[in-house]
Amino acid sequence: MLKSVELAKILRSNGCKVTPQRLAVYDALAKTKEHPTAEAVYKKIKPIYPTMSFATVYKSVEILNKLKVIQVLNTGEDSFRYDADISEHSHIQCTVCGRVDDIRPLQVAQLQEEVANDTNYEIESKQLYFYGICPHCQKKH
Repeated sequence: MLKSVELAKILRSNGCKVTPQRLAVYDALAKTKEHPTAEAVYKKIKPIYPTMSFATVYKSVEILNKLKVIQVLNTGEDSFRYDADISEHSHIQCTVCGRVDDIRPLQVAQLQEEVANDTNYEIESKQLYFYGICPHCQKKH
């Protein structure tokens, strides 16, 4: 994860304003493993920045994603989730409660090669999602 000084430098070097709100959005993502939605990030930092709008959070995550300092997760829900861990890793989502967790890096080189061979695509990136029932929800049922 980036320090505020590092993020500020990246923002400036790409012609983006360095605002306390943008730094707070990144900080909120960097300090959690929960893969929150933009709405969840907004609710978390709204008490600190009461005049901030939801649009500010949404624009911030768009900029941070464009600068490749966060990644966007599309787990098939109505809204995207965000992750400040930009290392190559997969995710697993609980089909009961919606929780999303990281999965340690998987050996997917053979799968990537098969996909490239089958489609004739040059693979630039990949995201793997798994779905199941988390341990907490298993205990409840």
